[in-house]
Amino acid sequence: MLHRTHRTTQIFQVSTLYGAATLAAALDAGRFGPREDHRRILLVSQNATVPEAALRLDEMHGYEPIVRRFDHVVSWNEAIRPHHPSVWGPRGDDATLWQRAFRLAWDIDPREKVELAVESIQVNPGRALAAIFSESAVHVYADGLMSYGPTRERLPLSIGSRIQRLLHLDLVPGLRPLLLSEFDVAPEIVPDDAFRAVLDEIAGEAADDPRLTPVREQAPTAVLLGQYLAAINILSAAEEEDLHVRMLGAAARAGHTSVVFKPHPTAPPSYSAALSKAASDAGVRLTVLDAPLLAETLYAHARPELVVGCFSTAMVTASAYYGIPVGRVGTALVLERLKPYQNSNRIPLAVIDHVVPDLAAGESAALVGEAPATLPPLVRTIGFCMQPGLQEQSREHAETYLREHLAGLPARCFPESRLAELDLPGAGPQARAKRQARKARRVVVRTVRRTARR
Repeated sequence: MLHRTHRTTQIFQVSTLYGAATLAAALDAGRFGPREDHRRILLVSQNATVPEAALRLDEMHGYEPIVRRFDHVVSWNEAIRPHHPSVWGPRGDDATLWQRAFRLAWDIDPREKVELAVESIQVNPGRALAAIFSESAVHVYADGLMSYGPTRERLPLSIGSRIQRLLHLDLVPGLRPLLLSEFDVAPEIVPDDAFRAVLDEIAGEAADDPRLTPVREQAPTAVLLGQYLAAINILSAAEEEDLHVRMLGAAARAGHTSVVFKPHPTAPPSYSAALSKAASDAGVRLTVLDAPLLAETLYAHARPELVVGCFSTAMVTASAYYGIPVGRVGTALVLERLKPYQNSNRIPLAVIDHVVPDLAAGESAALVGEAPATLPPLVRTIGFCMQPGLQEQSREHAETYLREHLAGLPARCFPESRLAELDLPGAGPQARAKRQARKARRVVVRTVRRTARR
């Protein structure tokens, strides 16, 4: 039977528990209106390279209490099978047919208004949903540091003009997101107390997990956060192993003798083995927690005194929501290796590099706190250098900023080659000469091709 009693159906697309927690906090704070006025569908997408082999969202601790906020749960992977969620999108002429099919499958009246809440409008499945429900208002929510960076690519006006707002966590107070700013989309903060309440709810759900027992017994005073830098070809596997070992060394030098390592779900088992040897050599008691739970759940149960990472959002949530001092290791190396310059990890890296102490350099861990006055202009300039076509209004700011501050900044922030490519201050004569030579070669090639076609 069709649900004709509801004025609006809201479709909430998620692929991670952290994102689902962000949405749950927004719902609890009334950011999507009264529940009785809406039918709410949770659309779950598994975007891993091999979805069938990846950890499912419903296998994560905390999924059940979150899902109670919704009236219906749908698997996007099943809905579009055999296509992959990160790849599939409707052909232009088929969008209307797909909407009819999904309305029928999800029991949505043809006359009923639909609203979308997606975690990334720049890529599928968010972009596919916006194309299919082409008349629907779109709300974008961002659950991490990437919200502070620019939109990855130019969105069609037919999608961008329908985006109502950007919901985001206030991870670095005082820093305004660049995401979707080319459409003047208003950022809206998900309240801290609502998000922390959801995190507590998730942590409570995991209380009986036996894998947390050794963590409680060992009472680790430091947590190391693994990432997946080799999996996305930023570092080699050996370099990422070494990064984790350096994290452990930094914790040991700070006086911590009981440490828990939370690997990223995609990390190979050998990382833990290498870290175990390093811990033994350093006289550090190491617990590896490879369990389907958020890092924030670990914070709630272990109550550590230090969190060490490279540029994970979980570093900032440790500081912002749990009052745990944080320190970074390896951020400079990753910034130097990150290619292309437009890589969307660049802003999270730059933020951590700027506001979190470098333990490898002997600095002491600290809370992140308010954004320093130096951070917003730096992020705005990097954002322009990443996406000059979408951040055209920031060119003058970037030129002024680079003239005044480039000499005092690490070279990893603004490589000469990128400055030359964008004709910005700071590009040396050699870099400019190389760029001009490449440009001249392209002109010659185009001329030869045109001549050959005649």
